[in-house]
Amino acid sequence: MKKKTIWKFSLCALTALSILVSGCGNADGDRVTTGQDTPKPEQKVKIRMAYWNKEDSMKTLLDLIEEKLPNVEVDYQFIDNKQYDNIIATQLAAQSGPDIISVAPATSAKYAQLGYLEDISSLSDLYNDAGKNVYSTDGKLYAIPGISWFEGIFYNKEIFAKYGLKPPTTFEEELELHEVLLKNGVKPQAFGAKSWEPMMKSSMGFVMNDFLSKSENKDFDVKYGQGQITLDGNWNESIEKWSQLIQKGYITKEMLGVDYDQALDEFATGKAAMWESGPWALETIKAKNPDIQIDMFPFYGSEPGDGWLIGGPGVGFAVNSKSKQKEAVMQVLELISTPEGQKAFWNDNKGGSSYLKGVEFEMPTEYEGVKETFKAGNVYAPWNNWGNNAQSLIEDYGKHLQELLGGQSDVSEVLKATDKKAASLQK
Repeated sequence: MKKKTIWKFSLCALTALSILVSGCGNADGDRVTTGQDTPKPEQKVKIRMAYWNKEDSMKTLLDLIEEKLPNVEVDYQFIDNKQYDNIIATQLAAQSGPDIISVAPATSAKYAQLGYLEDISSLSDLYNDAGKNVYSTDGKLYAIPGISWFEGIFYNKEIFAKYGLKPPTTFEEELELHEVLLKNGVKPQAFGAKSWEPMMKSSMGFVMNDFLSKSENKDFDVKYGQGQITLDGNWNESIEKWSQLIQKGYITKEMLGVDYDQALDEFATGKAAMWESGPWALETIKAKNPDIQIDMFPFYGSEPGDGWLIGGPGVGFAVNSKSKQKEAVMQVLELISTPEGQKAFWNDNKGGSSYLKGVEFEMPTEYEGVKETFKAGNVYAPWNNWGNNAQSLIEDYGKHLQELLGGQSDVSEVLKATDKKAASLQK
């Protein structure tokens, strides 16, 4: 009983002492504070960012975000490209998912229509039309374009010099290059036609020059994606001209058995003078042949010009409409939308170009031959405006071109078959 009384007294005494100290001022009349009054450091806002590329492709940009936005912590989530769309779509349908979503043009349009993405048109004026148009739906911007990817035609400078050849300025000159090389016992072009992609891109390179670049056809791809127009009856003349590569024996049936790696090896080891690819292959080419001297030229059409490269934004960064951290997310997107942000992103993705107005990068010497093409803004992938079913359509189109190469169909049949596929998907 006595111990209990002493405990009560001690507790009361301590409480009274605490009140006395905290309530008194010092000699100058200032309030005496305790540790409880010390301001807490600002808590970081955590946001999640999902991308199909590994974190090392974003390292410099993530470091910049950490430096410039100390209040923001980015939780970076790599999801393999094979599962990426399914995982993200499932999360968004459940009204969850990452705060910043990496999207391709087709998925951007689909997600925007489903209400999954935030309208970020406040950033629209910062970007060139070529980049922002593919991420716009109903006149609103739903993703900012990242650094572009592009594909042209690499050529071996030493082989060209040996036979007195120069890069072409028209498709006709390109055909002549093939003929001269073939007559000298040199394989003109390595071609991995076992995949449907090379012929799809090669043919579209010609179409961009001879058909899509004309003012009357500037909305063709959007209309095609909406089912208002067909390839057959419009692309026939262009594809017939392009198919001279097959008719003259420069792209052969045997190439249907050649895959990407084999074609790369043929070019890298000097067994072929040209090869259609992009910056992602450069490191491997040089690893196989450190002494190789290469450059690139774009796809050309019937008339001289700056040419075109197949390409577009490699990724778009969108905002989850259900994100609870939109203010912090927009701070990140605003930082990416600065010259400093673009340079940081490009640092780990060299070889592409920026769609941010006024931003240019010093391209590696291997792309000197496409400098004017970049200046003209001629980097485009037609299917980026073909809607939600674009990936399925270009694959179908490419496979029909493989049949053309194999002698199993003609140009009209290729285009009609692709149109039929488009119509069935739109239904």
